[in-house]
Amino acid sequence: LTSAMRANLYSLQNTTKLMETTQNRLSTGKKVNSALDDPIAYFAAEAHTQRASDLAGLKDEMGEGIQTITAANNGIEAITTLVASAKSLAQAALASSSTVEQEAYSVQFNELLDQIDTLAADAGYKGTNLLEGDTLTINFNEDATSFLTVTGFDASTTTDGIGIAVASGNSWTADTDITVSINQLDAARSELRTKAKGLSSDLSTITIREDFTDKMIN
Repeated sequence: LTSAMRANLYSLQNTTKLMETTQNRLSTGKKVNSALDDPIAYFAAEAHTQRASDLAGLKDEMGEGIQTITAANNGIEAITTLVASAKSLAQAALASSSTVEQEAYSVQFNELLDQIDTLAADAGYKGTNLLEGDTLTINFNEDATSFLTVTGFDASTTTDGIGIAVASGNSWTADTDITVSINQLDAARSELRTKAKGLSSDLSTITIREDFTDKMIN
């Protein structure tokens, strides 16, 4: 090839290369797509992209944490409703003068307590149940130096839980025994409300951090 032809060929090759670069930028939306384009900008961008990816993983973890707390809160609300129903039975038994009716109320009362226990056991999410005393740790940054630990509690009717004793035998034929059950129900309701407030505060914190993380990713 002559010198002029070689110059023209080189010019065409260069034009084709520039067109490919421009098309690549248009298709990817990035000015710098490899270290050859701009090493400093490329590796700086890679660092940002990798951090965004790490934060996205943490955001997913926060979302799972929110679901776990929501499941526990739903459980508390349902248990609180059962506690209210159990108290209604106890009050009906206290107002009754028939031992037969009182014993019948006590059977229904015990059935509600069984439902409370099974409900607490079913309030878990992906293997974590805050109503069975499990602990949930949510990390907010890449090196796990910023985190929140959500401590669960036992929501069963046992003495280690919300402490509602079973009405066994003829224990509900005496008004004093029924009054004891009512007092236990009131204490359980108060404890459930306190725990719900704690979970609500933790949920608010995680939601705020999730929103913040989303903005940091962007």
